[in-house]
Amino acid sequence: MHNFSPGPGILPAPVIAQIRADLPEFGATGTSILEISHRTPPFEAVIDEAERNLRSLLEIPTSHRVLFLQGGASLQFAMVPYNFLRRSADYVVAGTWGKKAWEDARRSPPVDGAVGARVAWSGADEGWSRMPSDSDLSLDPDADYLHFTSNETIEGVQTAHVPATGAVPLVCDASSDFLSRPVDLARYGLYYAGAQKNAGAAGVTVAIVSDAMLERARKNGLAMLSYPTQVAGKSMHNTPPCFAVYVVMLVTRWLRDAVGGLAAMADRNSLKAARLYAAIDGSGGFYRGCARPHHRSLMNATFRLPTPELEAAFFNESETLGFVGLRGHRAFGGVRASLYNALPLSSVDALIEFMAEFARTRG
Repeated sequence: MHNFSPGPGILPAPVIAQIRADLPEFGATGTSILEISHRTPPFEAVIDEAERNLRSLLEIPTSHRVLFLQGGASLQFAMVPYNFLRRSADYVVAGTWGKKAWEDARRSPPVDGAVGARVAWSGADEGWSRMPSDSDLSLDPDADYLHFTSNETIEGVQTAHVPATGAVPLVCDASSDFLSRPVDLARYGLYYAGAQKNAGAAGVTVAIVSDAMLERARKNGLAMLSYPTQVAGKSMHNTPPCFAVYVVMLVTRWLRDAVGGLAAMADRNSLKAARLYAAIDGSGGFYRGCARPHHRSLMNATFRLPTPELEAAFFNESETLGFVGLRGHRAFGGVRASLYNALPLSSVDALIEFMAEFARTRG
């Protein structure tokens, strides 16, 4: 099987093997990793290592706190304005997830004044085919923050640079390219990601928030929606998703020890994407990429075939041969090959071989 699923995504084989070993009994605890209490030293060791690994891989500054939260990135769409929207906030809407984040912020009334959530730029008129440049952005210099999605999973566009916002804090939804490349987290007030693409299993969201941003947060707010409360509780204000945090620990350990860090991971991901996009571009137009070349995602390659009938045949034949998860999102269509960290190059090469044969016999 070749797992190109957009999420939950493929996990590294050594991580699956370790999970299998720990399911009956975790270490010397006498209990399964699925049964472990979060109020015990063995789980404290798990969550501590998960944070240490993330800090090492991402070179997280000491000025930033690491949280393991629930509710997926979608809950962050509500938590961000709940905590930080006072007068106005700018949103980059480059695809489905940026649009959803802005829509939730729009429903959150500002505390001071009546500006609320603004769209600083939208890719709708261009078919969601690119990310904005700094010159495209209509920014409010007094905004409480600028929110953007670094990689739009559905449309297959990815930002290559961090927006320049001056003193306005940056908030980023990095769910589908988290841990795929080095990031300068000192530039971010809040950086968050659902784990189920590159960092682990579904059920936990990693949020990295600066002390300066925490100072801006709503005081005495609802506990489960409050970043300061979650920081004070060390991600255990209530029972955390223990198993999902454990998988993050294993994946980050694999990235550190087996891969050699995020720079090495970025090189692997660039190679996989380059090979697949070369096959798309070299097909004589049989396969057509959805995103503009300089805005193509290294995580989610989206493309189309000449007709819906050919796409249906492509999916049917590929699934028979063991290719999983290639159908595009129902709202966007086409083909989507997700190239997450754990996907081996051999799977990409197998897909390219299938694509060439399909184009030869159907083109």
